[in-house]
Amino acid sequence: MSVDTPRRIVLLRHAKADWPQTSDHERPLAERGRQDAPVAGRKLADSGIGFDLALCSTAVRTRETWKLAAPQLPERPKTVYEERLYEASLGELIAVVNETPDTVANLLLIGHNPGMHALADALAGQSEGDALARMTRSGFPTAAFAVVTFDGSWKSVEHGMDATLVDFWAPHA
Repeated sequence: MSVDTPRRIVLLRHAKADWPQTSDHERPLAERGRQDAPVAGRKLADSGIGFDLALCSTAVRTRETWKLAAPQLPERPKTVYEERLYEASLGELIAVVNETPDTVANLLLIGHNPGMHALADALAGQSEGDALARMTRSGFPTAAFAVVTFDGSWKSVEHGMDATLVDFWAPHA
């Protein structure tokens, strides 16, 4: 695959989490999250994107979100549980994306806010339709996802690059 191949990155925020007496990393999904995660998976399936790779935070709520969303996809992509996605800053998220092999055309990140929203904002130099307005208005709630496209290598992903936000979806927006 050429480094000039059109690429797609989908940023999925974990579904609604509960607040039990446990560490933040170990927080499970709330009932609403267990309902929203499969819906997000169906919406991802409806997008027609065939994912080559899914990178998922190691936090319980992101793993549970992925466990409920993935069966909705026509084909489950290779999944890597990446501890660097937990509490990742914008710079850390970009560094993880930069390590993606160029054989991957469509990448799915399952992570947390504020990182998912920050990365979508940083990459969305352009927007199709009202995707950016919807993302800005909603504030990137739980179980939401953004779809960003760009041409070039994963190593070229950086803040302010020439990428396009082509879709944004949130379950209760």
